[in-house]
Amino acid sequence: MNLFADIRALVLDCLDDLVASGQLPAGLAMDNVAVEPPRDAAHGDMATNAAMVLAKPAGMKPRDIADMLAEKLRSDHRVTEASVAGPGFLNLRLAPAAWYAVLDAVLEAGNGFGRGTLGAGQRVNVEYVSANPTGPLHVGHTRGAVFGDALASLLDFAGFDVTREYYINDGGAQVDVLARSVYLRYLEAHGQEVAFPDGTYPGDYLIPVGAALKDKVGDAYLDKGEQYWLKDVREFATEAMMDLIRADLKALGVEMDVFYSEKSLYGTGRIEAAIEDLKGKGLIYEGVLEPPKGKKPEDWEPREQTLFKSTEHGDDVDRPVMKSDGSWTYFAPDIAYHYDKVQRGFDALIDVFGADHGGYVKRMKAAVSALSDGKTPLDIKLTQLVKLFKNGEPFKMSKRAGTFVTLRDVVDQVGPDVTRFVMLTRKNDAMLDFDFDKVMEQSRENPVFYVQYAHARVASVMRKAREAGIDVDDATLRAADVSLLDHEAELGLIAKVAEWPRLVETAARTNEPHRVAFYLYELAGVFHALWNKGNDVPELRFVQDDPKVTQAKIALARATSVVIAAGLGILGVTPAQEMR
Repeated sequence: MNLFADIRALVLDCLDDLVASGQLPAGLAMDNVAVEPPRDAAHGDMATNAAMVLAKPAGMKPRDIADMLAEKLRSDHRVTEASVAGPGFLNLRLAPAAWYAVLDAVLEAGNGFGRGTLGAGQRVNVEYVSANPTGPLHVGHTRGAVFGDALASLLDFAGFDVTREYYINDGGAQVDVLARSVYLRYLEAHGQEVAFPDGTYPGDYLIPVGAALKDKVGDAYLDKGEQYWLKDVREFATEAMMDLIRADLKALGVEMDVFYSEKSLYGTGRIEAAIEDLKGKGLIYEGVLEPPKGKKPEDWEPREQTLFKSTEHGDDVDRPVMKSDGSWTYFAPDIAYHYDKVQRGFDALIDVFGADHGGYVKRMKAAVSALSDGKTPLDIKLTQLVKLFKNGEPFKMSKRAGTFVTLRDVVDQVGPDVTRFVMLTRKNDAMLDFDFDKVMEQSRENPVFYVQYAHARVASVMRKAREAGIDVDDATLRAADVSLLDHEAELGLIAKVAEWPRLVETAARTNEPHRVAFYLYELAGVFHALWNKGNDVPELRFVQDDPKVTQAKIALARATSVVIAAGLGILGVTPAQEMR
């Protein structure tokens, strides 16, 4: 049940009646008619912009449309008041029975309440993390992992068929550097003293990899040129790093459906096939690019390259896919990889990139547009940097990683639930401060605690009711007389619970899972406010002397906890049964 969708359907039916009676002209587009919570709760329960968006195409004054629509809406049993405000906004107040029906719907559906049909089974590929397999995941990857995983869960909840995918960047020169770094640790395992040249990876995490290589091959690679061991060590080191990355992701509660290897694109004809597809569309040519904008580099010289006409699909400049020496650019395998996604039949693609990849957005959108003939949309979400603080100071670097704070550093300190929730307390493209002290505080200022505490309070009051011999099973609560919930604070909490299905749809349409975290914080706030009112107004307490009154009040509390649990499930956070 989506009460906002139901009232929107009522508004549309009333508008159709006005068209049928000749009071409104035929052929009006209704897509932009919305029903949403008013900006000021004092104005009503819901508001619609119908008169405002239809006035111009109808050739009428907004207020005239609003007056006609209000009269129609007042005849529905769910609407107790329809008032016109300002130039033509229409504010609605609903009968209590409309809100009470929401509680029954929540208790019937359980954690499935709010599951939507927006996706209609469309297949969506969400690619996220995709870190170079050269070391453990760092805190920047953590944010991308949490955001991508929550987005995938949100889309699944909204009715999409979601594939979670990790692109293994194992085809570039950085993997050769990894192999050489592991070889140095291999020599070290044999008792040799080694130095790590600039550009290699000195982190302690490679010590066990070097030792494992020694266990596998013994002294076979000692005193040998890299032509004898580079290829094998590449594969060994990449596999070891991916095992480490998978373990890091598991610690964060992230599981992928697909791990796709960049290396599989080389020597298999896949890159050539993608470029050939673009060539067949007249989008590949030999040409010379203009020098970089601004000051021309001293070593720049015009060179003929194989170029993709990305400007024909919204990019700023055309992009090289093959260098003048005949080798592929970094862009070519990315094109081939997305060509493979298109060929797999996904209806939409989503890539989650770090903020440092912002310059890649237009070229990748252009490539997918060209490869799919504009049929497969690609949305690219950038995750901004995370600043870590502890004891008021920037968090120190990890010795284990050598150069950065790892995902494990964060998860080991605060746990996966806190890590995940905090990473979603800002929009993905906004900077995020992660303060280890604040995220462990038990206060309203800590959103993780505040939401978890609401769920734990409901669990506590249900235990208390059971100890008093009151049946609080969902089936019993569905039969409770919820009309006893007549205080404005109780109706306000029901109204907030009722927003959940609408929130899911909005967040899924915009690919913004942070909206779920924001909503949960607001819902927890309304619940805590009602709880605190019970300290001064005893009849608002959830457990009363009358079992029937208690069951009605706990039906509201239970519905609140169901929605909190569903929201936390999307975020990948375990609901708390009690706070310690």
